[in-house]
Amino acid sequence: MENTKNIETSAKLSDDAIADPFSNQEYLQRKLYFLLEHLKKMHGDLPEQYQMRISYDLLAGLANSLLNDTIFEIVKGLMEIQHVTEAHLMQVREKVENDHQLELKQWESKIQDPEELEHIVALMKIKHGKNMKETDMKLVLHLDQKVKDQQSTLEKAGVPGFYVTDNQKEINIQMYLLDFILRLSRIKFESNK
Repeated sequence: MENTKNIETSAKLSDDAIADPFSNQEYLQRKLYFLLEHLKKMHGDLPEQYQMRISYDLLAGLANSLLNDTIFEIVKGLMEIQHVTEAHLMQVREKVENDHQLELKQWESKIQDPEELEHIVALMKIKHGKNMKETDMKLVLHLDQKVKDQQSTLEKAGVPGFYVTDNQKEINIQMYLLDFILRLSRIKFESNK
């Protein structure tokens, strides 16, 4: 009687393993080929200088890392954070511009002499130009840090091709890889094909 229970339990476990597509090697192999085929097509559309820098091994590693949907979710989350950050930084910049305009209007309401006003407006433009340049530098540094944070997150998640770098060519390659991941996240893999 106990042998029968063990056989039934082992048959149930076997059925559960078949029902779970992620434990099925054939499913994973089909998904890997599916991802790799799409990556190769996307790769073929890149400018030649980037095609040469993104190897087949990198594409294969990327496809392998995308077998689990976790990377798609991480990238989507990073993109949402980036959009929120960019919107916030635009608001910061707009506030600085509005403050400059408000300051000019206050001077215009105080000064009656046109020559004196013209002189003050010229000084304000210089001051505001310097202030805007400083603000833009701070915003760019903030965006640069966000890029490094994203690179680090994707590197820690094990996504091939991602590491912290300031090299613009490498960043461009990473941007293409991110684009590949986002485009693949919108394509439905049919497991029964």
